[in-house]
Amino acid sequence: MDKSSALEYINQMFPTEASLSGVEPLMQKIQSEIRRVDASILAAVRQQSNSGTKAKEELAAATNAVQELMYKIREIKTKAGQSETMVQEICRDIKKLDCAKRHITTTITALHRLTMLVSAVEQLQVMASKRQYKEAAAQLEAVNQLCSHFEAYRDVPKITELREKLKNIKKILKSHVYSDFTSLGTGKEAEDANLLQQLSDACLVVDALEPSVREELVKNFCSKELISYKQIFEGAELAKLDKTERRYAWIKRRLRSNEDTWKIFPPSWHVDYLLCIQFCKITRTQLVDILNNLKEKPDVATLLLALQRTLEFEEELAEKFSGGTTTARNKEQESDDENEGVEQNKIVSDIRKKYEKKVGVPNDEVQQDKDKQKDLSVPGAGFNFHGIISSCFEPYMAVYIELEEKSLVEQLDKLIQEEKWETEEGSQTHILSSSMQVFLVIRRSLKRCSALTKNQTLFNLFQVFQRILKAYATKLYARIPKAGTGIVAAATGTDGQIRTSDRDEKMICYIVNTAEYCHQTSGELAENVAKMISSQFSDKVDMSDVEDEFSAVITKALMTLVHGVETKFDAEMVAMTRVPWSTLESVGDQSEYVNGISTILSSTVPVLGSLLSPTYFQYFLDKLAASLGPRFYLNIYKCRHISETGAQQMLLDTQAVKTILLDIPALGKQTTVAASYSKFVSREMSKAEALLKVILSPVDSVANTYRALLPEGTPLEFQRILELKGLKKADQQAILEDFNKHSPSIKHPTITPTIAPPVAIASAPIAPVATQAVSAATTPSMSTALTGALANREDVLARAAALGRGAATTGFKRFLALTEAAKDRKDGPFRKLFNA
Repeated sequence: MDKSSALEYINQMFPTEASLSGVEPLMQKIQSEIRRVDASILAAVRQQSNSGTKAKEELAAATNAVQELMYKIREIKTKAGQSETMVQEICRDIKKLDCAKRHITTTITALHRLTMLVSAVEQLQVMASKRQYKEAAAQLEAVNQLCSHFEAYRDVPKITELREKLKNIKKILKSHVYSDFTSLGTGKEAEDANLLQQLSDACLVVDALEPSVREELVKNFCSKELISYKQIFEGAELAKLDKTERRYAWIKRRLRSNEDTWKIFPPSWHVDYLLCIQFCKITRTQLVDILNNLKEKPDVATLLLALQRTLEFEEELAEKFSGGTTTARNKEQESDDENEGVEQNKIVSDIRKKYEKKVGVPNDEVQQDKDKQKDLSVPGAGFNFHGIISSCFEPYMAVYIELEEKSLVEQLDKLIQEEKWETEEGSQTHILSSSMQVFLVIRRSLKRCSALTKNQTLFNLFQVFQRILKAYATKLYARIPKAGTGIVAAATGTDGQIRTSDRDEKMICYIVNTAEYCHQTSGELAENVAKMISSQFSDKVDMSDVEDEFSAVITKALMTLVHGVETKFDAEMVAMTRVPWSTLESVGDQSEYVNGISTILSSTVPVLGSLLSPTYFQYFLDKLAASLGPRFYLNIYKCRHISETGAQQMLLDTQAVKTILLDIPALGKQTTVAASYSKFVSREMSKAEALLKVILSPVDSVANTYRALLPEGTPLEFQRILELKGLKKADQQAILEDFNKHSPSIKHPTITPTIAPPVAIASAPIAPVATQAVSAATTPSMSTALTGALANREDVLARAAALGRGAATTGFKRFLALTEAAKDRKDGPFRKLFNA
């Protein structure tokens, strides 16, 4: 208790002075408590002293008990060792007796087996000398089992002697068996009824001998059977390609005629299977020699007939020895749809019939052989007969490819000649019929070739398909209307222009759709060929070049379509320049040339919209707007003096043309209009509106208005605007000087009016704008400006056409996407394209 606690306790016990009278009793009570506590402590100390002595005594007792326990454990261990020694002494004699018994038993067994082995070897020797093959086979199996027990005793003289004797007996059996099998096929089996049974028993002996004996016997038998085949078909008479079918007929007759005789061979030997393999190898070697020794190219009919018969024979062998499983060729056919499989069989039979008519080879015997050999299948044989012979024809199939290519070229020319360049009434595809016929002919050719081979020849044929499709793309390209050239075109003012009739426009749409169909179908054709051709050629199957050709056709056709429609606006553009804009008294409805533009688009666009796909129709609209907008803008400069009323009327006409362009997609029944198209039309037409607003502005503020509305304008263009306003030369000069002083931001140099040489507009191969003669009121400086602007425009359009053709390498649709995205850019080559 600390000091503060003690004070609190005292104050609590004696809160008042009166309570101090109880101090003495409290002191006595405390003294008494102290004495009691001292007594308790003393008693505890005494008790603890006594407890320590007792603990020492108990510890000593425990130690003695542990020592006694250890002594007893040592005694037990000693007695256990004595007991074990006693047991070992007792069992020592029993172990010796058990070991002796085991050795005696082994010795008796070995002696008994040795006796059996000696007896069996002697009996086997007798059976071998008497050619008792059936008994010898069973005896040989027993001897082999007995010999296996003496492998550990190979060094024992008696065992060595028996093994040598057994080896000699096996040689004798082998010699007898080989000797007896030499009589097979000589006609002795018909004279001696027991010969076949004896040879059947001999096969049991062969099975009991080493596997090499059976392999050698079967190999010798097959070689003997095929000796006559080699002799017959190596002769000058039958060593010909057109006699190939007789080779297969020979082996089939051989298999049928010897079917009963060859039953002497165990089924596990697969004698007929091995015989066919050796026959195929010999046949392949002989056919290669025949093909190599040909002095001239083989006849295609003969070559294909030999190949077809070879394929049929290989298929028969595969079915015969497949053990009831589906062959690889059947698996491929099952993977196709049912109609495809039926058509494949028809194609094979058609080829067979076609060339049988030329060569005159009957087919009944082959079918009869096929039916009679259905029950000859041997399970367990896994050799692949497909291609074992037919692959030797592969290096010599060039003549077949040449024939196929010649046939395809002839059919292509015939289809182009018969093409009407229009679709049937009510057609939904709007595709030229020749394109579908071309792919139908190619598909038939592909199926014919795939039925014969799927290796190098099929790949060569695929390359033929590429050339045929490129030729078809060239034919389509040639049908696209061309620009007028020559003296007549120059005299009539149509040099470099493309004029198209309504029929031409429909034909161009058909060509676009046809090229798109060919582009898509070519890729699908490549995919199909890659699936069926051998894996080593599948990576080389590529139609990208062909697809690029058709993409180029699409680009050319669409640009031609745009140029043809643009040419129709020539009269309206001329009519616009001939309107007396300086003498108009009031603003009325839209002008006649605007109505003419509307009429042309109303009669043309719906037809094109119904024939073209949405993607290509949108591309057509973009290109048309990219041409008509700038052309309308440039055409304003070609006009003579424009009064304020005339400028207001022209501004009204500009709004009308803008509305017409924005309504074009609706004319083509296009439900959705690209936002970029509307934005692009508005931006292009706003330039013409800005130009007219500058013309409407007062003379004292015309320069500021020009800089504000046409910040990219040139001083030359500004000078032409002053001429359109009807200002005199002196007034123009003052305004131009002021304009040049206050226009430091414009980097264009001031151009001195000169007469520039004429620009050959026709030099641009795909120029969409047919330029007209500049009005007589146009000044020489304006003539220079217009000529330079048009030349620059033609250069841009020529680059645009090049871009369109180059886009074919990456896909035409990708090019469309790039141009769509480039419309809103403020700079770059694509921006120049759309401002052209």
